[in-house]
Amino acid sequence: MPRRSRWMHLAAGVALGVTFGIFLKLCLRTSSRTTIEPCPESAKLVDADPLALIGLLPNETVHNSNRTLVFVGVMTAEQYLGSRAKAVYETWSQDLPGRIAFFSSEVSRAPGLPLVPLRNVDDSYPPQKKSFLMLLYMYEKYGDKFEWFMRADDDVYVRGDKLEEFLRSVDSRKPQFIGQAGRGTSDERDALALDYNENFCMGGPGVLFSRETLKRVAPHVKYCLKHLYTTHEDVELGRCVAKFAGVSCTWSYDMQTILHHNGSGNLAYTGRLKNREVHRAITLHPVKDHRQMYRIHSYFKNLRIQELRERSLDLHRDIALAMKELAVPEDQVEDYKLPGDVPLFPAKIGDPDYLGDNKILGAPMDLNRYKPDTIEDIVPFDFISKSLYSASHANPKRRIEGPLREALDDVIREVMEIINAPSRQRGRVIDFNELLYGYTRLQPLHGADHVLDLLLKYRRYRGRKMTAAVRRHAYLQQSFTSMEIREIPMGDPPPFEDPEVLDESEVTNNINPVDYEDFDETRQQQEGFLDKLNVREALESGLMKLQNLPKVLNWGDDGSEEYPVYDRRIHFIMPLSGRQETFGRFMKNYEDIVLKTNEAVSLIVVLYLDTSNPLDYKNSENLVNFYVNTYGKDIRTVLMGTETFSRGAALTEGLKLCSPDDLVFFIDVDMMFNFDTLRRIRIHTIKYHQVYFPVVFSEYNTEVVNGDDYNKLLGDNIEEEPILDEMGEEEEPVEEVEKTEKELINLKYTKEITNDNGYFRQYGFGILAIYKCDFERVGGFDLKIKGWGMEDVQMFETLIKSNLTVLRVADESLVHIFHSVACDKTLQRPQFLMCLGTKASTYGSEKQMVNYMINHPEVMWPPQQAIEEMEKKIEEEKKVEEERKAEEQKKIEAEKKAEAEKKAKAEAEKKAEADKKAEADKKAEADKKAEADKKAEAEKKAETDKKAEADKKAEADKKAEADKKAEADKKTSEEKKGAR
Repeated sequence: MPRRSRWMHLAAGVALGVTFGIFLKLCLRTSSRTTIEPCPESAKLVDADPLALIGLLPNETVHNSNRTLVFVGVMTAEQYLGSRAKAVYETWSQDLPGRIAFFSSEVSRAPGLPLVPLRNVDDSYPPQKKSFLMLLYMYEKYGDKFEWFMRADDDVYVRGDKLEEFLRSVDSRKPQFIGQAGRGTSDERDALALDYNENFCMGGPGVLFSRETLKRVAPHVKYCLKHLYTTHEDVELGRCVAKFAGVSCTWSYDMQTILHHNGSGNLAYTGRLKNREVHRAITLHPVKDHRQMYRIHSYFKNLRIQELRERSLDLHRDIALAMKELAVPEDQVEDYKLPGDVPLFPAKIGDPDYLGDNKILGAPMDLNRYKPDTIEDIVPFDFISKSLYSASHANPKRRIEGPLREALDDVIREVMEIINAPSRQRGRVIDFNELLYGYTRLQPLHGADHVLDLLLKYRRYRGRKMTAAVRRHAYLQQSFTSMEIREIPMGDPPPFEDPEVLDESEVTNNINPVDYEDFDETRQQQEGFLDKLNVREALESGLMKLQNLPKVLNWGDDGSEEYPVYDRRIHFIMPLSGRQETFGRFMKNYEDIVLKTNEAVSLIVVLYLDTSNPLDYKNSENLVNFYVNTYGKDIRTVLMGTETFSRGAALTEGLKLCSPDDLVFFIDVDMMFNFDTLRRIRIHTIKYHQVYFPVVFSEYNTEVVNGDDYNKLLGDNIEEEPILDEMGEEEEPVEEVEKTEKELINLKYTKEITNDNGYFRQYGFGILAIYKCDFERVGGFDLKIKGWGMEDVQMFETLIKSNLTVLRVADESLVHIFHSVACDKTLQRPQFLMCLGTKASTYGSEKQMVNYMINHPEVMWPPQQAIEEMEKKIEEEKKVEEERKAEEQKKIEAEKKAEAEKKAKAEAEKKAEADKKAEADKKAEADKKAEADKKAEAEKKAETDKKAEADKKAEADKKAEADKKAEADKKTSEEKKGAR
């Protein structure tokens, strides 16, 4: 009995311990937010008001509200509440034509989310219990509040607008069970225990229930939970619906399209989203990385914006057409009033609600809607085939650029969507096969025009099936809409950077810069163009919608200097190696613009020693000291000495003298700048948000720009402008407004921007304005790159991939002064080719090169005598070259022969030495063997002697034994004899 009592006490103790442990786990559980909640309140599950939880008013019904069409229940787990669930709630749930709630385990908590912790449910997989109890909760709490109910996972994206369009086309009063139907693979079919006529809706892309279906199934949830055949939640749900609602999952091929499942796993929807499957889908599954949920949401929002813009254009066109039918002149449309004295456009230019210029936005769809006034205004078409052919480009035949290719893909995809919109009713599908050829042009006022010859494939699947290739011409227009201007916040905390994009984002003091340039039009060109198109008024209207707008962006000069942005100090950082004369020119520019006017600018010069011009090093340092002593301003030098020049490393060293909040500007010694440059740097560079990559204007070779051979044909006379005395009496000179001293200085450092003077370096990225903290956040330059180029391109690509906005516009105030380019042949091949390209592009314009060729036809078509002389000279040079090569070859052969003889001699000596050594080794081996044989013989003899001695001793012992025995026998015999 005592033994049995001990066992009973042991069992009772174990049971009590387990119970107490479970209690403590519930009471003292550490949540995902690393807080220990007190007991017992945290263990008590308090039910929130179901209507308040989802923001549903008590009087809201399916008859009086647009947000009661569908209720979405999202199954999630505690570990995903702060990532996937939060992403769902902040993205597509806000666009639902209904409400949403998240269902998780009993212990889950997530402030800010409409979360329902289900009683007696954990986050184990498979989630059969969670799924069925979620349906029961939806029915009990919201069964009469919504027409449709959706079961969704936390890794699905739902397009609310397309979901609403689809659900309103289906009768919710009937039992409906909608999803992507499945029966499992052939290997799973027996394990799933499905009858021949049964199926299930796959849970991943989402499942939809009508109110009638949920009403029939929900009361039997507990029965279905007790009679599970498999561990597959969606299979058991389908079995339960079939049993109690009498419906199976929709057998429809379209469900695979609109409820789209991507089989790529974690890589699903991480690439391009511009494809037909994504555009046609209502749901996208799976989105495993919650960050991609925001990316997808942003993409669909942009599509929605595009759709709304198209609708606004259609409305403008309808208004313009109606006004034309009413014989209202175009100039009076803006002020036209409807019956009842109601203005058609209440808001005028400058008002926040201004709808745009109907004369521009309401232009009809017509390839001839743009009427050029002069030949120069004609916008020619570019021809598209395998390549792009353009009459206005420096390279008339070139590959189709990426942006144009992407634009054409978008246009063709949209065209195909329009063509296939009625495909279901007509029983046919038309697929895009190939773009045979096309024409495209961009009109600055209206938009893009396309004429495309498309090769299509026609497939009819209803009636008599057939497939045929067809060609169609598409005449298309993409119209510009009204301008939208958005104020960018200044000084907000930095946006989150994806570590996979930036790699080493926390690396500091790892910065390297590069050179770059910009393009723009002259002030007269800009003003004439804006005034002609009435864009100035439209832009001003958009700007007036903003609050706290920098005054510099308003039309006019009143008070523009008062905006605080102009107090920001700019830190110029300039690498320098040699070129003391050019540096002197830059410092004169810096003196006039900065030092004499007290501009908030400082200069950091990173100085390298140029071994070809060693005196420049000391002279440049002395020049800096001169300006510091003269003006007492902030000009610092970083002496790098004889270190190998690297522009990235130089800028990195200069940045070390700046604080994280400093605005820095990477500049080169060849650049010329003025006050406009400083203004643009300050307003275009926004900490945590935007960097400024100006496209600078690069001057051509001055000898080419000013040379007659390059600018006119032989025999042409260029008419000179009439001087004042030669003007007619009626042509009086226009009185100029007296300019201020600052305007005169600015004019001094302003160049005339024409196609004959230079070009904008659209592929230059070395000139950069950025805050140091933003530069360090993206990891800085690659300090492994030495010499000329490449590091700037890498930095540009890094910034493009980051969360920072890259502003890249033409800046005519930044001018790269021409200098001859010398490309070091020791550079890496990509750097060397880039250098050669820059050298060629800075020589002169295409027009100047054509003029030179025409003026000097001998360059391309030399006379016969010159050809003969050239051929003779080439032949002589060739002969000399061959003789030189033969001499070199002879010399090489002699060197090879001498080397071979030397090598043979060395080999012979080496062989003799080896033979001698082998002979010595052989002799030593023989001596060693003889010694060993002698020793072995001696040992053998000693062994023989030892054996003979032993035999002799044994014989003696044997003889002594025999004598002893004989003596004993004799004695015994005598004793016997005496006894007788």
